[in-house]
Amino acid sequence: EDTLLDENIESGYSQIKVLKPIVPSNGVSLAGSDIGAGEVVLRRGQYLGYRETGTLAAIGEAKVRVWKRPKIAIISTGDELLEPGEQMEIGKVYDSNSTVIAHAVEELGCKAVRFGIVPDDEVKLEKILKQALEFDFVLVSGGTSKGEGDLNYRVFEKFHNPGIVVHGVSLKPGKPLCLAILENTPAAILPGFPSSSIFTFQKFIAPILRVMSGIGQESMAYVNAKLPLRLNSDKGRTEFNLVHLVSNDDEFIAYSTGKGSGSVTGFSRADGFMEIPRNTELMEAGEIARIQLLGKSLRPPDLIIIGSHCVGLDFLIGEMHKLGFLCKFLAVGSMSGVMAAKRGECDLAGTHLMDKESNEYNLHLLSPEIELVKGYRRSQGFLFRKNDNRFNSNENNFEKIIRQLIKDQNTRMINRNIGSGTRVLIDHILSGLRPSGFFQEAKSHNSVAAAIAQKRADWGIAIKSVAEDLDLGFIPIKDEEYDFVIPRQRIKRKEVGHFLTLLKEPKIKKKLKKLGLNVYRPE
Repeated sequence: EDTLLDENIESGYSQIKVLKPIVPSNGVSLAGSDIGAGEVVLRRGQYLGYRETGTLAAIGEAKVRVWKRPKIAIISTGDELLEPGEQMEIGKVYDSNSTVIAHAVEELGCKAVRFGIVPDDEVKLEKILKQALEFDFVLVSGGTSKGEGDLNYRVFEKFHNPGIVVHGVSLKPGKPLCLAILENTPAAILPGFPSSSIFTFQKFIAPILRVMSGIGQESMAYVNAKLPLRLNSDKGRTEFNLVHLVSNDDEFIAYSTGKGSGSVTGFSRADGFMEIPRNTELMEAGEIARIQLLGKSLRPPDLIIIGSHCVGLDFLIGEMHKLGFLCKFLAVGSMSGVMAAKRGECDLAGTHLMDKESNEYNLHLLSPEIELVKGYRRSQGFLFRKNDNRFNSNENNFEKIIRQLIKDQNTRMINRNIGSGTRVLIDHILSGLRPSGFFQEAKSHNSVAAAIAQKRADWGIAIKSVAEDLDLGFIPIKDEEYDFVIPRQRIKRKEVGHFLTLLKEPKIKKKLKKLGLNVYRPE
């Protein structure tokens, strides 16, 4: 190709001009220069992607022996389940287990075959199960304990060769796991609660599917991490506790997610989990735990934020992600966030703690280890349903309203968790009184609003924006100050600087104002 045809009109001859030097053997590929006879091209257990199949084609191989993709039957059971996309009803939950399990088995080289949702009907379940046993493995979720309404294990008992081999394991979460071989087909009933279902799948089912699909066992990655807070455990059962990991200089800190077995988001947002031995009742703050990562590697976030939750903070974190910064936020309440900042475990801590003596926000928290950066003001107020006649008196004196409500034990409040800035405000307003519902706690402003909208509670205290989102009534109580506490050794980090710069940008201020938040003007 490095030539040019040149027609010589005068001589009548055609000539070829060679544009690059030519040397002996140039452009000649010798046998064995790429792949030599006897060389290993692919190894047993390798996944065949486009690069691997291209290599096979290049050496003339039209066929190669592979593992057959196991077909896994997936069945969700329960009268309470709805398919994602259907209209939500009271007392119902969306079926997330079938989606999680289906995608998990596909990641393990298997093919998922969904049978949908089967109601709590013994005849229908038995019919579906007979069809599912034609596949290589059957996974059922729900109905694993011995309650009157849980019939899955009773249906399993109708099959043999050899039938049920395990019903119940000494684990938390995951105790009601059922393992069986039904008419020579392996089968399992996973717990219905999402986190329990995922844990038991990872521990008991995934290793088997890896063997069946030929991909081999996964090498687990572990790190050692310090516990910042005391962690209680139920004695008698090995407990798996999901954790968030944050880095502090040359060590990791492991915060428990605090999510129960019914949590859908706990597993997806956690970095790993720790295994607490069955005879351990508590692990003290400062103790070192071994954490199994939920991925082969752990990418440290660019910015770690711990403390009180706020819709404004959610927005700011989203803006940081747009700039290419990976942020991690742990909602642990204002006071826990401040303590984490003092220990140097985060870059920022969101707080709105009022000093009972001065009625000022956050200034009393200052110490030599931390600095305070003013954030924005937001309106805390009294939330209620607009159609609730008990609150339609046009009375805007919240103190008078609360005094009346305290006397009515049929009117329930929804409280906030201890350590949150809102709880400090609530305790200040109530002055030691305990209205009906006082011990029912929510961990966020959104949860307070949801409890009222869903009639699980009648009133509560939260910020104005969440009331507007759910069209709730709102009576302002106090404009509080949501600020940021920063460890002194981290104040000059560029990621912290970018975050603080966002608070000064006009377009960011405008968007925060739409959320009901007013950024401080520099004096």
